[in-house]
Amino acid sequence: MRLHCLLHTPVALEVALPLEGFTVLLGRSGAGKTCLLKAIAGLLPARTEPWNGWPPQRRPVGYLPQGYGLFPHLRAWQNVAFALNGARAERRRRAAALLERVGLREFAERYPRELSGGQQQRVALARALAHEPELLLLDEPTSAQDVVTRDALLAELVDLVRAAGVPALAATHDFHVAALADRLAVLVDGRIVQQGSPGAVFARPADRMAARLVGVSNVYRGRVVETDATRSLVEIAALRLAAESCAGIAPGAEVDVAIRAEAVTLCTDGKGWPARVAAVRAEGLQHRVVLDSAGLRVEALLAASLGAPRLGAVLRFDVAPGHVHLMPARPES
Repeated sequence: MRLHCLLHTPVALEVALPLEGFTVLLGRSGAGKTCLLKAIAGLLPARTEPWNGWPPQRRPVGYLPQGYGLFPHLRAWQNVAFALNGARAERRRRAAALLERVGLREFAERYPRELSGGQQQRVALARALAHEPELLLLDEPTSAQDVVTRDALLAELVDLVRAAGVPALAATHDFHVAALADRLAVLVDGRIVQQGSPGAVFARPADRMAARLVGVSNVYRGRVVETDATRSLVEIAALRLAAESCAGIAPGAEVDVAIRAEAVTLCTDGKGWPARVAAVRAEGLQHRVVLDSAGLRVEALLAASLGAPRLGAVLRFDVAPGHVHLMPARPES
C-alpha cells in the first residue's frame, strides 16, 4: 500500500511511503506525525492517496490515538461495540469476539480504570479492528506506558498487530518502537529523509538529525583529510579517525560523523586515543561513560563486567572504521 499526504495546516507535510507489515514513522515531537495520521484517517483536511475526499467513517482505517481514547464510563466491550453497527446483542457478540482476539474476553465487563495500561491498549486495538480496516494507525504507542513495562507491552502490541494481518503505520519519537519495525521511515523538516529496514537506518543514518532520532549519542562535525577506494581519514577536533569511504565525499569536505556509543571500545594495548573519564552512569548491565579527549566528549556504552571506570581516570579508546559513519554536513539544529 502506498500513501501520500499533503497537509497545509497546521504543519506543512509532503510524505509518500510504502507500508510493509509494521511500519514506523520516526520523528521528533512537533514534527507533524499526529497531523499526518489524522489526515490519513480523514480527521484533518488534506489531500491523501488513497481515500482522497472520503469522510472518516467511510475510510477503512483503524486509529489508535495517544492515550487510547477509551470512554471511561463504558465497559471494555461497550468501548469496542461503540465502533460497530447493528442491534445491541449483535454488537455485544462481535465485541466479545474482538476482545477474545486480543486476549481480553474475560475482562469485557471492566471499565478502563480497572484495566492496566497494556489491557487498555488491547481494548483500543480491538476497537480499531472492529471495522475490518485495511490500515491501522498508531499514534505514539508508548506514550501512556511507563519505562518499566514499555518494552514488554510494546512487543505484545506489535505481535498482536502482526497477527491481525493488517498493515500498520505507527508514528513515534521513540527509537525503541522504531527498532521493532518491519520498515522504518524517518521524518525531518516535513519530509521523509530515509527509509529502509531498522538495521540499515540505525547503522547508517542519512544525516545528523536522523542519527539523533535513532539514538546515536556521538554526532560531530568533521573534515575529511584524505580518502581512497575503501577508507577515509576524518578529523574531528584533535582526533583523526579512520572511516569507511562514502561516495561523493572528497578530501577537504565537511561532514557529519555518527558513532554509536556501543561501538566505542577501550584499548588495553596502549593504542587508541587518550581520554579522561568525565562521567559514569549505570544503565542496567552496562555503564554509560563520558570520555573527554582534548575537549571532545565521547560517550561509550561498556559492559558492566568490565567494571565502572573511576572518575578522572585516563583511558584509551578506539572505534573501528566500519562504525565511523560519514554523512553530508547538515546545519546544527
